[in-house]
Amino acid sequence: MKLEGRVALITGAGSGMGRATALLFAAEGAHVVVDDIRPEAADETVALVREAGGAASPAYADVTDVEQVEAMIAQVAQDRGRLDVLYCHVGMPGAAGMDLTEEDWSASVDTNMKAAFFVASRALPLLRQAEGRGSVIFTASATGLVGSPYSPLYSMAKGGVVMLAKALAVHTAADGVRANAICPGPIDTPMLPRFFGREGTAGESGLDDELRGFLASSVPMGRAGQPEEIASVALFLASDDSSFVTGVALPVDGGITAR
Repeated sequence: MKLEGRVALITGAGSGMGRATALLFAAEGAHVVVDDIRPEAADETVALVREAGGAASPAYADVTDVEQVEAMIAQVAQDRGRLDVLYCHVGMPGAAGMDLTEEDWSASVDTNMKAAFFVASRALPLLRQAEGRGSVIFTASATGLVGSPYSPLYSMAKGGVVMLAKALAVHTAADGVRANAICPGPIDTPMLPRFFGREGTAGESGLDDELRGFLASSVPMGRAGQPEEIASVALFLASDDSSFVTGVALPVDGGITAR
């Protein structure tokens, strides 16, 4: 029960890594506020948490909209009276290559960078009241640490998230609020095939044989990660186990960035 009595807000928690983290945080004692722009996805995650005996409530904010972000944080303050853990997980693959439209650029930057900045910004007053245990976690990417040959735009946006985590860590250290970024490699979720320009073809994971073969040859550990492996790292960063860890961009990538 590493998060007993704490309140955690997770954006993009309607599926994949966000959902796995919501389930784990709740199992460790947190009340989890599950945000997703898709109400049905948020509700499903909340139902799964409650079926497992945990506590959760939904939020439906589009976190690229600052007014909706502010309303969500105000609701957390009203309903729960505190916020101990903020996991800014929302993201998107973005368009590949360099021949992009302005709309492509804005969609990626708004979803990956703007959302992270404004959710963290608006949540800080609550996090500063977390008795020195405030934790902000961002989902960046291994390609925010090394360049992506497929999507320079995605590398740019996720590299910005890495630097946001580092800067925020310094900005809030005296307030007892830590900030860190998780940098996943390829994770077996419905979103993964979109990085390769295809829709999912193998149920929940979306990985077909061709993609599995590619991952086996390109990831030193020979496979994609699982959402639960990201959730476990998020739990470490959310809990007192990482009480002296801040400003870190932690690769969880099967060895990709070690090359």
